[in-house]
Amino acid sequence: MGLSKKPMSMPVRGKGKTDHRFDNVDHALSLFNKMIEKYPKPSIVEFTKLFAAIVRMKHYAIVVPMCSQMELLGVSHNVYSMSILINCFCQLGRIDFGFSVLGKMLKLGVEPSAVTFSTLINGLCNQSKISEAVCMFDEMTEKGYQPNLIVYNTVLKGLSKTGNTDRAVRFLRLMESRGYEPDIVAYSTVIDCLSKNGLLQEALDLFSEVKVKGIRPGMISKAVETIDMMRKQGIEPDVVTYNTLVDAHCKEGMVSEAEDIVDAMIKRGIEPDVFTYSALVDAHCKEGMVSEAEDIVDAMIKRGIEPNIVTYGALVNGHCLQNEMDKARRVFNLMIEKGCAPNIVTYNTMINGYCKGKTGHIEEALKLFQAMRNSGLEVDIVPYTILIDGLCKAGHIEFAKELFHLLSDNGLKPDVYTYCIMINGLCKEGLPDEAYRLFGSMGDNDCLPNSCCYNVMIQGFLRNSYTSKATQLVTEMVGKGFSADIFTATLFMDLIIYSNKSILL
Repeated sequence: MGLSKKPMSMPVRGKGKTDHRFDNVDHALSLFNKMIEKYPKPSIVEFTKLFAAIVRMKHYAIVVPMCSQMELLGVSHNVYSMSILINCFCQLGRIDFGFSVLGKMLKLGVEPSAVTFSTLINGLCNQSKISEAVCMFDEMTEKGYQPNLIVYNTVLKGLSKTGNTDRAVRFLRLMESRGYEPDIVAYSTVIDCLSKNGLLQEALDLFSEVKVKGIRPGMISKAVETIDMMRKQGIEPDVVTYNTLVDAHCKEGMVSEAEDIVDAMIKRGIEPDVFTYSALVDAHCKEGMVSEAEDIVDAMIKRGIEPNIVTYGALVNGHCLQNEMDKARRVFNLMIEKGCAPNIVTYNTMINGYCKGKTGHIEEALKLFQAMRNSGLEVDIVPYTILIDGLCKAGHIEFAKELFHLLSDNGLKPDVYTYCIMINGLCKEGLPDEAYRLFGSMGDNDCLPNSCCYNVMIQGFLRNSYTSKATQLVTEMVGKGFSADIFTATLFMDLIIYSNKSILL
């Protein structure tokens, strides 16, 4: 065989770990010939690396005789090389030979791996032998092997491709019940299967489910295709179906496209409802287009649709994001006048707005917090944390401490974020000792410090010239698997540069 003179590319990935990369298969054959001429023969690990490189070039047929020749020379297979051989047979359409290799593995006492089973399942699916693939999957799990997401998606694709719609949906639910969160590929596969089999409403129901979990642009296009298919078949989507699409586009920031869908609804005689308009209001507010959001609210009222708590809440949030607290308060008061009682989210939005505003209206935030407590709503840790943060930033550390200690009186436990805020506030007020005592007491509330807490405490020590304690805490932090963030590292560098001290992190 004529060999190219171009050298082989064999990058090294760490000491003793060579992964072969070839420009063409001739180079791989040349290396194989050199390996079988060596004495003693290279280990099965080296042969396996070579076979894997050839498989990456998709020259499956070449690996088969190489394996036979290797065996004749006395080099025994391992699970990796035999799995590669099974893959080659599957890719060549000879799944039967793949199963023969599996039988040989078992006779030789070589324990198949999850990859071995996954390879056979993929081979069966590629030949549309879906029932056998599902049986193999069941056998794999019964033997204690954990299929990964790729295996689940492979079976799902096979079931969908062969029109096994019910089984595909059941298999999707099986994934969820076993703790595997289906990814976008899994959902797209099943939605496509449902659509192609005329189960359009079921497809849209599943799309709505995905939307709640966090939509992706690819899924939106799939839903649009499904709705187009429905209309071509003479099935006019209802307002709920269109709302699914509007909300999905809004959550992706595709506001213009969402408005186009609403225009299309109206042209087709489908009247948008409060959910349609609320989705648009929320999207415009989050994009900073609060004035346009107000126009939408005016338009919906003109069409006889009263805003609900979601609509008002979105508008309140929009004004708060723009630091327009007077306008936010007017909307907040209006919703109460209209008999629409604010919920915990709306109160938290307003309190946060008052605390974070450019000027800071901490007194207003405290009044609103008290009004929320008096309203009968169940108050959780969130508004307390927002207020403690606002009080610390406004320099009211004593009030912040008082509110922090009120938590236990109200049956609440501070979370790691609350602790982090309080520790930071104490350090900035020049109270690192008190901050460190609080840091040390976190375990009493079953709340262990995380990376953020460690970094905030270390920064507090450094800013208050507690260099030795800061260095000790860095050692402790690293021992727990955390690392210094950019602010901590910068403070240490400043200390070294300006004080001529040498500190080993």
